[in-house]
Amino acid sequence: MTHAGDAALTRGQVSEAVDPLEWRLILGVVITHVLVPSLDEALRAVTIAVSAAGTDGTGHLTAEVTSGRAVLRLHTAARGAVTGLDLSLARRVTEALAAESLTTVAGDAVPPQTIEIAIDALDIARVRPFWQAVTGYVDEPQPADLPPDALVDPLGRGPAIWFQQMDEPRTQRNNIHLDVDVPPEHAQARIDAALAAGGTLLDAGAAPSFWVLADPEGSEACICTWQGRD
Repeated sequence: MTHAGDAALTRGQVSEAVDPLEWRLILGVVITHVLVPSLDEALRAVTIAVSAAGTDGTGHLTAEVTSGRAVLRLHTAARGAVTGLDLSLARRVTEALAAESLTTVAGDAVPPQTIEIAIDALDIARVRPFWQAVTGYVDEPQPADLPPDALVDPLGRGPAIWFQQMDEPRTQRNNIHLDVDVPPEHAQARIDAALAAGGTLLDAGAAPSFWVLADPEGSEACICTWQGRD
C-alpha cells in the first residue's frame, strides 16, 4: 500500500523544500552536516536525529559520525528516491536538533557531496559481474540519476559504480572517470578550482546537469548537480 508521503517528487520540489533547512539534494538523497566539537557531540546529534525520526526513520534515515561532524542522509531506500515522508523527516530532525542548539549546515568548508565511478564498456553485461565481484557491491534500488545496472556499497561508504555504453573502442581517453555530485551553489567554485589546478573544461553543453573536465593528461571527471534533470 502506498501512502501520500511515499510519493516520489521532482528534484525541484525536493530542493525547494529542504534548502531552507540546510539540507541539500545530491544524487537522489538529501544530506546535511551537523558540525560538532567532539565525537561525543556527534553521537548526541545522531541520537537526537534518530529519536526525532522515530520508527518512520527505518529505511529512510542513515548517519555517519566523525569527531568533527555528523552526516545525516534521508531517502526512501526501497524506492531509490526522496519522498514526502523524507521531507517531513528532514523537518522533524532539523527542529529537534535546533531545540538542542545543534545546527544543520550545507555550506561549510566541506559541503555535502557524493562521488560516483563511471565505467565505459562495450559489453556492460560482460564486465559488470567482474566489478561486482571485485568490489563486493550489491544491487539495490537506484536513484533516478543513476542507470538501473549501477552497483552500490552495501556499507554505504564507497562511491556508486555505474556503466556507460560505448559504441566502439577508443584509446584517446580513460574508460573510467569520476562523477562528483555537489549542491548547485558549489558547482562553479569546484570547476574554477579544477581549472586553476591545471584542468580543462571539455564540455559544458549539459550544464547545469554536469560539466566535463580533464586533468593535464586528459583523464576526465564530471562536476554534477541535480539541476536540469527533471
